[in-house]
Amino acid sequence: MRAPRLRDQPEVSVVVPVVERHGDLKQLYAEFAAELARLGRRAEFIFVVDEHLKSALPVLRELQQRAEQEVVIVLLGGPFGESAALTVGLDRARGTRLVTLASYFQVEPLGLGPALAALDAGADLVAGRRYPRTDSPFNRLQSRLFHSLVRRVTGTGFHDLSCGFKVMTPQVADELNLYGSMHRFIPLLAHTQGFAVREIEVPQRREDRGTRYHGAGAYLGRLLDVLTVFFLTRFTRRPLRFFGLLGTGMLALGFLLALMVAAEKILFATSLSDRALLLLAVLLMVLGVQTLSLGLVGEILIFTHARNVREYHVAEVIRSPMELAANVADTDALRAS
Repeated sequence: MRAPRLRDQPEVSVVVPVVERHGDLKQLYAEFAAELARLGRRAEFIFVVDEHLKSALPVLRELQQRAEQEVVIVLLGGPFGESAALTVGLDRARGTRLVTLASYFQVEPLGLGPALAALDAGADLVAGRRYPRTDSPFNRLQSRLFHSLVRRVTGTGFHDLSCGFKVMTPQVADELNLYGSMHRFIPLLAHTQGFAVREIEVPQRREDRGTRYHGAGAYLGRLLDVLTVFFLTRFTRRPLRFFGLLGTGMLALGFLLALMVAAEKILFATSLSDRALLLLAVLLMVLGVQTLSLGLVGEILIFTHARNVREYHVAEVIRSPMELAANVADTDALRAS
């Protein structure tokens, strides 16, 4: 449950997950707090720390004692990752505007003003795009290839999903279901649920220019994340369309191969005892039936739990004048009694 909203609640809650590495947290706080103060926005900062980085706690406790804005520190009981840290921080946030930041400098604080203005103008989530990119050509190449793949798979136009700077409404945060590496795809998940998502350009910070190298496992993990998002955004509510397409394709191919083998047997009296093609045909048909069955089971699960699964959000409820008048009458009657 989200933290209760009190009369003296901050307008902006800034959530900083400290999970993998972190920069100068004091400077990070000082610069973003100063920018929020310049904008006239009362804020709170929520630092969510993974257990293996609890060496950052003394710095944060000192900051908590001296900071002008409210600072909340949450220590997780294990290395749960950024998705869990963001979920915890967003659940504790009390502001009407929620900001997420990386635990090191990625963008300049001056991006806060345009992002908050875009949210005030009607956007539900504003995602930062580091532009112009001033880091190494290798970093830019990695980013370009990754986002090109994401755009082709999902049909969206996001350019910097790895940027931790985002501004959103509490309604968006309440609808997010983050786990694993899904924190990278927050704008995409919000867009899929029908929220108004904008991407704005924010100057890249000079500290964010170092070349980042990853192992083969990390790149494979990113590829699997893209495939996961592809399935979640297109087939979560319609699993039979995904598994049915695969299953039907394998079943049809296996059937065609079986027909070819049968035709050779009938027309040319070819022996079937040593035909690998026949085994492949049978295997494809069996796999096709199993895949179709998996899709049907998925459809049954979706149908059974449909009442608890939401793929939409309610933007506004416009009540009729008669209903409003009835509510006022009921209120007056209660007060009179």
